[in-house]
Amino acid sequence: MQTRNLMTDRAGIEAAAALIADEQLVALPTETVYGLAGDARSGIAVARIFEAKGRPSFNPLIVHVPDTDVARRYAVWSDAADRLAAAFWPGPLTMVLPLKEECGLSPLVTAGQDSVALRVPAHAAAQALLRASGAPLAAPSANPSGRISPTHADHVRLGLDGRIAAILDGGSCGVGVESTIIGLTGAPTLLRPGGLPAEIIEAALGGPLAIPEPGGAITAPGQLSSHYAPAVPVRLEAETIEEGELLLGFAGTPGAALDLSASGDLVEAAANLFAHLHALDARGAKAIAVAPVPDTGLGRAINDRLRRAAAPR
Repeated sequence: MQTRNLMTDRAGIEAAAALIADEQLVALPTETVYGLAGDARSGIAVARIFEAKGRPSFNPLIVHVPDTDVARRYAVWSDAADRLAAAFWPGPLTMVLPLKEECGLSPLVTAGQDSVALRVPAHAAAQALLRASGAPLAAPSANPSGRISPTHADHVRLGLDGRIAAILDGGSCGVGVESTIIGLTGAPTLLRPGGLPAEIIEAALGGPLAIPEPGGAITAPGQLSSHYAPAVPVRLEAETIEEGELLLGFAGTPGAALDLSASGDLVEAAANLFAHLHALDARGAKAIAVAPVPDTGLGRAINDRLRRAAAPR
């Protein structure tokens, strides 16, 4: 793949929006760091984000939207969210809120959880692309997983050239560190320090932020990978189906109730993973058996999530 370099003029924004509509990936500047953007409603686009980054597991991703009105389409709102949005959006603040049912986001972008991380970026180019594409954009940092976050288009090209469709070159990022993440699914909680000081957020809320317990549940980007599990047991590397099980297949597995990808496409399999687990869980089986998935490329991430789903509870 040849990675295009796009300027932030009208032609560049329109070209980037067309790529987003085609489920391709575009690195875009924000005021914090460059993000690797794909349509958050498309499981294929989100799976491509994990593939391009070499991300080791399906962590939740931040969904970027142009304003608070759009954010309300995807999350259950609260007074605390209103206060923080009025004070700090657009800007380097991400809020994790309860996910609104049937909101249209890919389950892969939330890592199968019932919460969603939302941000309204301040950068003019990010705003222009959000409005031109009409899409909520999942956009983790535009770098290979584990590498230094990019604050200039050259940094993005160094790590992702040939792996993504385009880089929207907006110069250097002003803040230079990732957004602060506040959890609002319960008491306001500091999930990740970042470009907005916690003390300023506490002043806006009129009280201290809670700090999560070490080793507790993971609910946001920038933490360890989350643990998703259906209500019923999961059995991996299944070659046969046992009584009471439903089989999740791969590459045309005989007898599968659902197949992650009949053609053996790991991008398609990643895009389908959480939705298929949800669907099988809802059918009332005694257990879910999962056919072997190759442990290469995105298969490593798929298998990581499946191992966590199958772990003792």
